[in-house]
Amino acid sequence: MLTDNAHACTHPLAFVRAQRGWSYQRLARVVARRARDLGVANMAAERQKVWRWEHRGVVPDRVSQLALAAELGVPNDRLESHPWPAWLPTGDAVRTEYPWTPVGSVTSLMDVVEDALSDRRGFLTISGVGVAELATQWLGLDPARLAAALAGGEVDDQIVNRIEHNIPGLRVMDERLGGESVRRLVDAELGVVADLLVRGSYTEQIGRHLHLVAAELARFAGWVSFDAGFHTAAQRYWITALHAAHTGGDRMLGANVLKNMSLQCVDFARPREAVDLAEAAVASIGTGSGRVAAMLQMRRARALAATGEASACAEALARSEEAMDEAGPEDPAWSDYFDLGEYQAQIGSCYIDLGHLAQADRWLERSLAVLPTSRARDRATYLLRRAALQIDLGNVDHGCELTREAMPMLEATRSKRNARRADELRRRLRRHSSDPDARDLDQVLSRTA
Repeated sequence: MLTDNAHACTHPLAFVRAQRGWSYQRLARVVARRARDLGVANMAAERQKVWRWEHRGVVPDRVSQLALAAELGVPNDRLESHPWPAWLPTGDAVRTEYPWTPVGSVTSLMDVVEDALSDRRGFLTISGVGVAELATQWLGLDPARLAAALAGGEVDDQIVNRIEHNIPGLRVMDERLGGESVRRLVDAELGVVADLLVRGSYTEQIGRHLHLVAAELARFAGWVSFDAGFHTAAQRYWITALHAAHTGGDRMLGANVLKNMSLQCVDFARPREAVDLAEAAVASIGTGSGRVAAMLQMRRARALAATGEASACAEALARSEEAMDEAGPEDPAWSDYFDLGEYQAQIGSCYIDLGHLAQADRWLERSLAVLPTSRARDRATYLLRRAALQIDLGNVDHGCELTREAMPMLEATRSKRNARRADELRRRLRRHSSDPDARDLDQVLSRTA
């Protein structure tokens, strides 16, 4: 499922290689040559070594880092202040310093619709310090004041409602086809809203409504970019969504943005930042109940599970359960996906991170029993997770059976996150290469685009 091409730009080093046109072997030779300049004469130019830096989380030795920094023109002191791989140059940083004003919100919107869709970097750009500052700023904001724009044609409720009416259909397409298939559509809708905000004439009430539609579209654009593997683009959209949610006066929607950012940090093994973002999301709505409160507490539980904090995770799970009992029709439409199946699957995911595999398997089994078949990508996600669990528990035949059940959904939904999960599953299957079914399934997965 996940080839070297699919790995493009999933690490800052991949971005550097793409910029310079370096293969792994070419980069290895560059590092070896620069090391000789530094007085290290016998460094081998090994392609495999460089590949492991990019794909296996191996940190290069000090000489290799100094050699690469010299080639890239990076000062040596940056290696100390920004440990690997943060010191690697990755192009323009994600801008986070927009003013928390209507003008700042519109500026952020215009920037993101111009740049984010073409941003194909598959790694996180905002630093841990930047994440903490963002969460702190959001929590300390007073309600925004919005002045009516007087620029061009009149924007009325009918126009805004028409755009808003399109969003549920985009969500359905994402669930059934994956983020890559709908990413351009969402960005186009966001561009229309940005243009109306800049050029339109509207009342303060309509202006707030436009900002709220922009906030949800930008949040969703970030989500589908995240699913498609464009992680810097996702961060750009989410920064814009936070500003638009603030200007529109919707703390709950902003909390959902922070929740999405927290999950991204979990995926990238940055659990401490994930906890900070999840706790800021929970604090945004206070002591609420219902579906939104349940999903925010669940995201906090996932982040805490990633840090190994079992008791804190259990407390968050208990709060999520209490809030979920109060879910009702008054919850916002964007929270509808967090149904019983998703709730149970997320509990299972917490137990996976905590190492309680048998418990995790039971929760995933319950989830798959009730998760709608129309949610093809989500079913593929949790089938793959359960297949991996079954293999880890020694039930290779059942793991293969679950994988085969997931395969049509993998092919139908273009999701880089699921492609990565399939690749992880292949590594498990290779450990059982003496099993004909496991061996055949590994080969089938390798041919699945």
